[in-house]
Amino acid sequence: MTSFIIRAFLTLFVVLDPIGLVPIFMTLAGEYAPKVQMRIIRQAVLVAGGILLVFALFGNNLLRYLGISVEAFQVAAGILLLKIAIDMVFAQHQRETKAEESEAQARTDISIFPLGTPLIAGPGALASILVLQGEAAIYPFGTAIVLAITMFVLLLLYGFLAIAQTLTQWLGRTGINVISRVLGILLAALAVQYIADGILTLIKKTFL
Repeated sequence: MTSFIIRAFLTLFVVLDPIGLVPIFMTLAGEYAPKVQMRIIRQAVLVAGGILLVFALFGNNLLRYLGISVEAFQVAAGILLLKIAIDMVFAQHQRETKAEESEAQARTDISIFPLGTPLIAGPGALASILVLQGEAAIYPFGTAIVLAITMFVLLLLYGFLAIAQTLTQWLGRTGINVISRVLGILLAALAVQYIADGILTLIKKTFL
């Protein structure tokens, strides 16, 4: 179980990418007063947490309703995470479309969109939650473990965003990109493992 907890933490930490989110947050909210920034961070984390909670509790039911196997979803999630990892390695932190970016700039409250979703609770995070839920099924209180890890990572994300101004000044954009690239390499390895495990399980179910 310890190895699963470590893997789950690394997966969610790298996918949510608190460090890489810092410059994006400063671009969106850097002009606001510190009190307003804290309100935006609190609301964004709560919104993202609610979305991830609902997906963790009911996502597998949705897959069964749609007739999608966990293994097939695991392969698809691995491919999606691999794409995110490649973007991280090349310092391309685009988590929203051009249309979404334009709409976000026109809004006064960015806590729900685009910060809460899709920047925090985006496709990669949702896919990771479902894959981890499937893996946690063999452990006692597996769902509770995944939810606890998710909450812990969100708290870390809250902390990073709360000191975003200091981190930006201390690390600089180059330093943040270097850390994100290292995390991207880790995520790429996890993504390949997801794909390999999913394909292997599908082959066993089909031919054995």
